[in-house]
Amino acid sequence: MASDARSTGRNLLAAAVVGATATMAGKRLIARLTRGRFGETEEYNAAKVTVSGTITRDAGRPSPLSGPGGATADDVVEQIEAADEDEDVQALVVELNTPGGEVLPSDDIRRAAADFDGPTLAYATDTCASGGYWIASGCDELWARDASLVGSIGVVGSRPNAAGLADKLGVSYEQFTAGEYKDAGVPLREIEEDEREYLQGIIDGYYEQFVETVSEGRDMDPEAIRETEARVYLGSDAAEIGLVDELGTEDDVEDRLGDLIDAEPEVREFTPDRGLAERLGIGAERVAFAAGNGVASVFASEGGDVDVELR
Repeated sequence: MASDARSTGRNLLAAAVVGATATMAGKRLIARLTRGRFGETEEYNAAKVTVSGTITRDAGRPSPLSGPGGATADDVVEQIEAADEDEDVQALVVELNTPGGEVLPSDDIRRAAADFDGPTLAYATDTCASGGYWIASGCDELWARDASLVGSIGVVGSRPNAAGLADKLGVSYEQFTAGEYKDAGVPLREIEEDEREYLQGIIDGYYEQFVETVSEGRDMDPEAIRETEARVYLGSDAAEIGLVDELGTEDDVEDRLGDLIDAEPEVREFTPDRGLAERLGIGAERVAFAAGNGVASVFASEGGDVDVELR
């Protein structure tokens, strides 16, 4: 009987442990699926949002079959605004690991960070280049690791040139437009010199806007920014020339948060509001869709388009 009692006790204890573990896991899952608003009871006084991968525009909620992309600006802006509206959030950390991306989506995130009502810290992990640095210029301070790659304050525009291939295949180009430069940069013919100057002028305009944005946000001399010539720097070198305010780890950033809000920092990450199916992914179908989309996109772009990115 004593043996049976001990066995029953062990079974009850095991069941209690399993139940408690499942409850905690369930709370964590709910918290992740609801951007941390439900499922967790611990207090927080600061928020973190993450910009990871190539920065792109999110025109709407993606299909569950859509391939995993980079940092969609609409999502990141939504997270920052949600943190700003949360009465418990006193400060914001924008964690950056991005090589850059599209111009206006990067600026949307920068503006959201600049509009946040409270201290804002940008924290560069592996890479904070180009569009990532554009975003960081909207924060009060920029922190990085010694070995982070920081900078690349420049703009690149590109267009495919398939004129030679079209000639070999016997493909001729004919397009009807109104306006001299409406089809400037079309890939099926050689670009004219005046078209090249026109398109280069757009790139130069974006670059001047980039320099002005960084100069104002980081309180730097515009000429000092131009002198970087779009180079990337190790975090330690970036700190020496003023591109980075401080070097440190995530713990150091949290310590700085504590100084700014005069309290022990409790940071909660705000993540995109995604459905369960999208979070879990659908394996092979996602890969197949991404591959097909990559091929189709080559033929879907309208003639005359020039891709412009901060990288």
